[in-house]
Amino acid sequence: MNVVESWLRSWVNPDISTDEMVAQLTMAGLEVDGVESAADDFSKVVVAEILSAEKHPEADKLQVCSVNDGTDTVQIVCGAPNARAGIKVALAQVGAKFADGFKIKKAKLRGVESFGMLCSAKELGISDDHEGIMELPADLALGTDLRDALNLDDKIIDIDLTPNRGDCLSIRGIAREVAVFNALPAPTGPEIEAVEASIEDTFNVELSAPDACPRYVGRVIKNVDVTKPSPAWMVERLERSGLRSIDPVVDITNYIMLELGQPMHGFDLDTLKGGINVRMAKAGEQLTLLDGQEVILKDNVLLIADEARPLAMAGIMGGEDTGVSATTKNVFFESAWFNPIAIAGRARSFGLHTDSSHRFERGVDPALAELAIERATALLLDICGGEAGPVEITEVEDNLPKQATITLRKHRIKDLLNLELADDEVERMLTGLGLEMTARSSEGWIFKAPSWRFDMEIEEDLLEELARLYGYNNVPITAPVASLAPKAQDESKVALSALQNQLLNLGYQEVITYSFVPEKVQAVMDPDVEVTKLANPITNELAVMRTTLWSGLVQTLEYNQKRQQGRVRIMETGLAFRGDEQPRCIAGLAYGTRLPKGWFGNDDVDFYDVKADVEALLAHSRGHEVSFVAGSHKALHPGQTAQVLVDGKPAGYLGALHPSVLQALDLKGPVFVFELRLDAFDHAQLAQAKPLSKYPETSRDLAIIADQHTPVAPMLASAQQAAGEFATKVTLFDVYQGKGVQEGKKSIAFGLTWQSDERTLNDDEINAAVESVLSTLKADYQAVLRG
Repeated sequence: MNVVESWLRSWVNPDISTDEMVAQLTMAGLEVDGVESAADDFSKVVVAEILSAEKHPEADKLQVCSVNDGTDTVQIVCGAPNARAGIKVALAQVGAKFADGFKIKKAKLRGVESFGMLCSAKELGISDDHEGIMELPADLALGTDLRDALNLDDKIIDIDLTPNRGDCLSIRGIAREVAVFNALPAPTGPEIEAVEASIEDTFNVELSAPDACPRYVGRVIKNVDVTKPSPAWMVERLERSGLRSIDPVVDITNYIMLELGQPMHGFDLDTLKGGINVRMAKAGEQLTLLDGQEVILKDNVLLIADEARPLAMAGIMGGEDTGVSATTKNVFFESAWFNPIAIAGRARSFGLHTDSSHRFERGVDPALAELAIERATALLLDICGGEAGPVEITEVEDNLPKQATITLRKHRIKDLLNLELADDEVERMLTGLGLEMTARSSEGWIFKAPSWRFDMEIEEDLLEELARLYGYNNVPITAPVASLAPKAQDESKVALSALQNQLLNLGYQEVITYSFVPEKVQAVMDPDVEVTKLANPITNELAVMRTTLWSGLVQTLEYNQKRQQGRVRIMETGLAFRGDEQPRCIAGLAYGTRLPKGWFGNDDVDFYDVKADVEALLAHSRGHEVSFVAGSHKALHPGQTAQVLVDGKPAGYLGALHPSVLQALDLKGPVFVFELRLDAFDHAQLAQAKPLSKYPETSRDLAIIADQHTPVAPMLASAQQAAGEFATKVTLFDVYQGKGVQEGKKSIAFGLTWQSDERTLNDDEINAAVESVLSTLKADYQAVLRG
């Protein structure tokens, strides 16, 4: 959430700097991600007025403008389409400097002199608008420094809130925190008075889903002129908060959401039929949203509807057909309280995330709805004129959230926080947060939680608030006393957590499945291994012990595929039960696209993607020789199966599940799996420090022709060995078959690198090494240099 500092200080203005305020907010648990100025750093940009704008004699798209900068009239050549006489603009004078180091100088454009530049908002770093020069309010004084005129040194504080602090998703909520941390009175903000109704028009509201929406406040406002612009101060605050100005009605609802924390919506009253009904959707109903997206609704979605059709997804987004437009004359304001449980997850299920859903999912103060609609009414009448009807409140009081009553015992403050706090200090801090003290005794207090704090329910919540307000850094530290002998750790043994974290970092999610699996699944996954059957299984689906972790992973995949999950990466560690042997293994499964859905493409995962993941795992087996050889496994696809060898001993398999396995288990493919024994990671070499060579590397790229069935890995190993003692690495970068290569052959391109720790290698040595490599490959593999 972006908090505009000047807006916040209009509510509460402690005598502290921006940095001190940021530190306070951070220690209050409201993490500050960053602080930015309202504009880029620039100088010598002033408020000016275009007196005349004439066509450039030598260029169709340029104009020669006469500009008054408050002290003089200067000539400016400008290409902006909106440059015209009578508007006030931002003039960068000769000598002006911008954030990127650009400096304005006297120039001549197509033979006409120009003494400065008229600036767009983007050039000044105020917004992304670069369609034309920036038009300023007409009441700004000529010659005023633009930074002062528009308060461009204002700071924007980016706050990242935890889900339990929905009360701070507004200027009002942040102001409460700042006030109590600085021992100031509770902030009141702008005075909000009830707007007296001048007409009797109302619009009927029915609550058919009172559990999800127990309070709905509405108001009719007629004869408004929505073509009038929103005031500059409102547009400025909205834009600095990250929202663009649209029209007065939308701007007002957005402004109140940011100011008070109450999302609102404005309907075009003339498009509504009969009355409002807040109800659950019927499966299959359709709604076109304000962003143009057409959604097919599910029966768990809360709707705002009228007699004819759905109007809006409650707490998420309004519909296109009933939204306010330039022709709107009559408005119906909605301000409601929606149960967070009824809103949570609904927006995401449609690929949406709105400012409104973000707040309702976390909980909005149920007492705010009426206050917000009064504020919205006053602003709309002030900006657009009109006539307001009475405020209509429809509610089912029993379904509204109840404010918790919490007992706080004095001795618990000492026991849990190790603090000795005076009674009046405890009362000041907690009442400053909005809690109402209903009783006091020698033993403690009874407080009533404020309507906006859904996270206050038990005594520990109040103790946490006291620690937060007192300052975590000020809480006395009491170290635990215990005799803890350090446990020796074998650094040559790779920690299981390191392997799990490696896969987590590669996008896998850990699952834990039963060691008991269905006999049918086990027979498909590992038919050649005798299984251990349970004498008294819990169910027939858990009848035998797994011989491979794949049995649980494929069942997890099946479960996810049936729930429309198109991309799955899962891994598991545990025991496999193979007769008397019970090896500990780590296994993984990959299905779907290589990367999450996005603009960068949606290629499916393949064998080599999973092989790369396995290689990343095996990198932890330091000092062991790892190799992959063609293998066979009844559950894996021939030609897409590799056996993993560690120091020449079998350590596991990787490959694609066989089509018959996919068919037997009703899986969509292709699906790739791997499984490694964890004892392959035992006795890894300890890391050894080695100085870097100060002598340069020398590299050669070679392309050879070999039989298409010749495996590449042993060829590369032979090449490195034949390259001599200074060969440091061999890198395969291409395998090619096709035009230019004889049928039955393949082209293999690889790079060799040499480096000595003692001297610079000369060309004769490198050439001799290359000849040795070519000779070895020809003798052992009948491979020749590609012509």
